Amino acid sequence: MIVFRIISLILIFIGIVTAIIINFLAKKNNNKPKKRNDEHNFCILIPARYEFRVIEGLLKSIKNQTYKINMEDVYVVVESSEDESVNICKKYNANVFVRKKLNLKRKGYALDEVVKYILSCNKKYDAYFIFDADNVLDKNYFKNMIPIFDKGYDLAAGYRNCKNGNESVVAAASSLTFSLINTVFNAKKNVETRNITFSGTGFYIRGYLIEKWKGYPFHSLTEDYELSSYATLNNLTTYYNINSVFYDEQPLRFKDTINQRIRWIRGFFDVRKIYTKKMFNALDFNNPNSGSKLDEAFGITPYIFMVIGLVLWFLSLVFFTVYNYFMNDVNWVSNVFELIIYLLVVYFGLMIMTLVMLILEGKKIDLSFKSKVKVLFYNPIFMITYIPCAIRALTSKEVTWKRVEHGSAKKS
Repeated sequence: MIVFRIISLILIFIGIVTAIIINFLAKKNNNKPKKRNDEHNFCILIPARYEFRVIEGLLKSIKNQTYKINMEDVYVVVESSEDESVNICKKYNANVFVRKKLNLKRKGYALDEVVKYILSCNKKYDAYFIFDADNVLDKNYFKNMIPIFDKGYDLAAGYRNCKNGNESVVAAASSLTFSLINTVFNAKKNVETRNITFSGTGFYIRGYLIEKWKGYPFHSLTEDYELSSYATLNNLTTYYNINSVFYDEQPLRFKDTINQRIRWIRGFFDVRKIYTKKMFNALDFNNPNSGSKLDEAFGITPYIFMVIGLVLWFLSLVFFTVYNYFMNDVNWVSNVFELIIYLLVVYFGLMIMTLVMLILEGKKIDLSFKSKVKVLFYNPIFMITYIPCAIRALTSKEVTWKRVEHGSAKKS
């Protein structure tokens, strides 16, 4: 057993040291935006595949913005003119774009198709905002995003709040994934002028980029992470705007989060295959965005070392406990005790991490005190299940997009 423990400790040590070194070197970044003279002619894109249960909440929140949005600049992407969303869009005077290439099922393809249509109409927008159909915007979302836009940032994301976290502890735990991405990591990247990680929805892309791409060229399972990697590689300036709040609906059922996370993980590694080598080749510490590139080149590799080390330690404990039991070795009792201690340490370690996230979120996140208490105890288990999700994602021949039914909660 001592050999397995030494290997585990070495892997954990390598992960921790690598993470510290990368974090230190990545701070030396100076990728600041240059002010542009763009106006505030905004376009809103909403992929909506039979989302008639939730689309009205988003459209109403757009119409009720303190900074007035022309509803004719809102484009809702559907797959059929028979979709009930069409009549709802007409009610709010929003454009409906019916997709033609239905064999291309990912969100990125839907965005690409509608963007190419808009460009073919010779329409020019200063920024394209992308939202999911189940989103609801705080009334000051655009008002608070404009100062960031005016500073010249190429891309910026808002604060992703939880729309239905009080309905299910699963939804609450799922929402904390984005708390980890935004409140823990992206907020820090803001301070260091590093590129943020975009997570699905609630962000804008400057119009000149859309015109340069002549569409929306990110079509992987995780087109948001693909966009993040592209922005880093090409030194685009990005910002996480905590003041522009929007609400997002999370899955209520654990089964749905499994399917969702398998797709995320597979998409993440698919994008890594495309960009990791490019990122390492582009490393130049004289580049003002070198910190972002270094961070992105290594990605979560240090944390993978740590997780593998912890898993190896756990498996060795299980193996020797079972082995000693069947060999009638009395050491199996101490093995069981050690296994229990190990599981408690991991559980309470993740609980402390959850508590830190909840403290950092404070009153911003839309969770009741009761929901926060429940998710404090549940989230460690939710986090641990990322491991079997990762195994499934990396061993499956094909991972496809599976629709999650929306409409469990409404917020206006």
